[in-house]
Amino acid sequence: MAGQKPRSKAEPNIWKQPDGAVMSCENSIVVLGENLMEIEDICQEALEDAVLMNVSETQFREVLHAVVEKLANPYKKG
Repeated sequence: MAGQKPRSKAEPNIWKQPDGAVMSCENSIVVLGENLMEIEDICQEALEDAVLMNVSETQFREVLHAVVEKLANPYKKG
């Protein structure tokens, strides 16, 4: 569709707030989408590099999953 920006393959149709309410701030939604596109591009390039260097694709994907699992929320309450 003309005028639409590309979206990450992983981007959800709606973003939810911690209480489950649908996020409505368009600027925040745009930033989230842009961030996902950047992350996806970097991860794709890193995967391609790993495969070209003869690293196990399975192991590399496991490492990427571990990176995400180990991200810390600096704003966590409690």
